[in-house]
Amino acid sequence: MISKTFWFDSEDGTKIFVYNWLPDGGSVKGVVQIAHGMAETAARYERFAKVLTDNGYIVYANDHRGHGKTAGSLENVGYLADSDGFDWMVKDVYKLTEIILEENKGLPLFLFGHSMGSFVTQRYIMLHGDKISGAILSGSNGPQKLLHKMGVMFAKKEIKKFGRKVKSEKLNNLSFGSFNNAIKDARTDFDWLSRDEAEVDKYIQDPYCGGVFTAGFFYDFLKGYEDLDNPINFNLVPKSLPVYIFSGAMDPVGVMGKGVGKLYQLYKKVGLENLSFKLYPGGRHEMLNEINRDEVMKDVVNWLDKRLK
Repeated sequence: MISKTFWFDSEDGTKIFVYNWLPDGGSVKGVVQIAHGMAETAARYERFAKVLTDNGYIVYANDHRGHGKTAGSLENVGYLADSDGFDWMVKDVYKLTEIILEENKGLPLFLFGHSMGSFVTQRYIMLHGDKISGAILSGSNGPQKLLHKMGVMFAKKEIKKFGRKVKSEKLNNLSFGSFNNAIKDARTDFDWLSRDEAEVDKYIQDPYCGGVFTAGFFYDFLKGYEDLDNPINFNLVPKSLPVYIFSGAMDPVGVMGKGVGKLYQLYKKVGLENLSFKLYPGGRHEMLNEINRDEVMKDVVNWLDKRLK
């Protein structure tokens, strides 16, 4: 695998950092663009990129604004923009798509989104679904209108009281405080991520992962999610676009399979013609870092290969 990096300028002037992994010889079948999750970085997808490049796929993954090298310093982690941060993430992902399509003319492009990146991907395929050959949603969820409405209210109060840039323990606890509840004798606050203790420890030890995010982030994210809480917008997704949804059956983000199952049914209801869904028994939030990750990554490659036929 060949590793490269580069920067591009977002529409608002923010410099976005990108990892680019390429196959070391052999024929190239397609391209996978990755949108990572909240409170992590694109660098965590290098192992997945190795599997993809070994199977003939070029991989691009940007650090979202407020994350990793794009954030710059640790103190900037968790702050997306002065307004509309979620929408800006969607715009950044699309800008990278344009760069990828220019650099890889004639190759099919697939967008892989995990967790927060899956919600960015959900919005992306409503707006730009005709630009890609398929989308993969990992660790996702469906509409939760009432919950998000309440979250926006709390975030507004936090911003009024402390400002957009203050890291909000209160909103962090409201969002993630219950995620470990289903795990008996949890060893850390992040056991909900994976059953693999070494992977959880790596996450905890990474200073760019797992931090408390700002009130501005929570407000922008929840406001952006309003477009996903409206089932009418799901009609904007091209009916012929292949979509693969997978999740751990014990993932609290997907409400232990229930929320992500509803998302699948919603896509089905609006008439998506090429829809796949898989729940992994016992799996938690990060299936790419789970104890059965080899199976999960193989399933992704198989799904991609079938879309090429």
